[in-house]
Amino acid sequence: MIEASLKDLAAALRAGTLSSVELTTLFLDRIDALNPSLNAFITVDRDGALTAARAADARLAAGTAGPLTGIPLAHKDVFCTEGVRTTCASRMLENFVSPYDAHVVSQLKAAGAVMLGKTNMDEYAMGSSNENSHFGAAKNPWDASRVPGGSSGGSAVAVAARLAPMATGTDTGGSVRQPAALTGVTGIKPTYGVVSRYGMIAYASSLDQGGAFGRSAEDCALLLSAMAGFDPRDSTSVERETEDYTRDLGKPLAGLRIGLPKEFFAEGMDDDVRAATEAALDQYRQLGATTVEVSLPNAKLAIPAYYVIAPAEASSNLSRFDGVRYGHRAPEYGDLADMYSKSRAQGFGAEVKRRILVGTYVLSHGYYDAYYLQAQKLRRLIAEDFIAAFKQCDVIAGPTSPTVAWPIGEKSDDPVQMYLQDIYTIAVNLAGLPGLSLPCGTGAGDLPVGLQLIGNYFDEARLLNVAHGFQLATDWHRRMPAVG
Repeated sequence: MIEASLKDLAAALRAGTLSSVELTTLFLDRIDALNPSLNAFITVDRDGALTAARAADARLAAGTAGPLTGIPLAHKDVFCTEGVRTTCASRMLENFVSPYDAHVVSQLKAAGAVMLGKTNMDEYAMGSSNENSHFGAAKNPWDASRVPGGSSGGSAVAVAARLAPMATGTDTGGSVRQPAALTGVTGIKPTYGVVSRYGMIAYASSLDQGGAFGRSAEDCALLLSAMAGFDPRDSTSVERETEDYTRDLGKPLAGLRIGLPKEFFAEGMDDDVRAATEAALDQYRQLGATTVEVSLPNAKLAIPAYYVIAPAEASSNLSRFDGVRYGHRAPEYGDLADMYSKSRAQGFGAEVKRRILVGTYVLSHGYYDAYYLQAQKLRRLIAEDFIAAFKQCDVIAGPTSPTVAWPIGEKSDDPVQMYLQDIYTIAVNLAGLPGLSLPCGTGAGDLPVGLQLIGNYFDEARLLNVAHGFQLATDWHRRMPAVG
């Protein structure tokens, strides 16, 4: 059952050959056995999961089940969950229990999915390796000495190691797509505004977007269909009709135009990643697609623009964590100002403090125009590059990450090298476009390589079909690490 697709699991549950309680217990037992070595989960809610599974079995028996009813999933620990700890992988929120559900969580509860627990992540979603967690680094199941990517590393590990059939994540600068690539699973970030940010603890509000992890594009389409939808509680939620993202799966790829940005294939990509990417593009040509060269001339400015805008928004968003209303409060302090200072110094990790300091600096008097305003202008230029490129092609393709997973600790002392791991993904967030990573081969050490597909605004269904067509012809997404 751990190898079954979501569609097959749903069929078995509806046929009565498998109960949700049995399926949920299978994954809970697998988490008990493997999580101590992988550290994918921060919190496991066995009692809550089995209660939800029994309710799902009742819905299945009554004939009122949906496509995800009774299927277990894991939530990134950035989504608020009523009655279950929500930590953001930070000491600041180590003991915080949310009084309400995030919109994504309530959507999936309504769909009948069964929450197994909350997954590990970079603290407040700030990182590219999942090493910035207060609860320790998550481990890549293909090689436990290596990172799984971040910030949604725990969710990627949970799906890759078959600790959960599906998982949620968030993507601010590549935090769904990059860990999907490094762990050999499929992950999608939809167009900004498609998934509500209500109850998703904010890092950078104009960039954060909920996303989905699955073994395949088909699994991601089913999960995203349940997650997406307008939410009036989120002012950035786009008011449009609910979509069935599985609707285009199976359409032929003949005539598809794939744009290859020359900037993505220049220096910086490791040879093993380049070889796997080129082989995947050859496969698309065999499926009837054509490739055309396009240009994203301002893509090189994405990282500097991002690391002005995102820290600036983080500085504002994280100001609420002051030790007064909730979260960590310093046990000893002199006056109110001392309590603020000590609580934040103790509660936040090094990377979070670094980004708050950068963000506060670029927003300060005398520097706002020079840095923040200029970064927003660059953001507009980057988006316009994509708009121009999509006049020549239907989707854009390239590597998701410039390298395969690197050893834990290798880049921890060099923030710039760590930031450069998101060189191919950040521009997509700055433009607000949908992006997807799918496994397309292996590189050094037989570690997974991901191919990134970028779609035009609200073109998730086509993007998922393009990935699905590749997965019908290949088996990279079916490969599983030898973890048990």
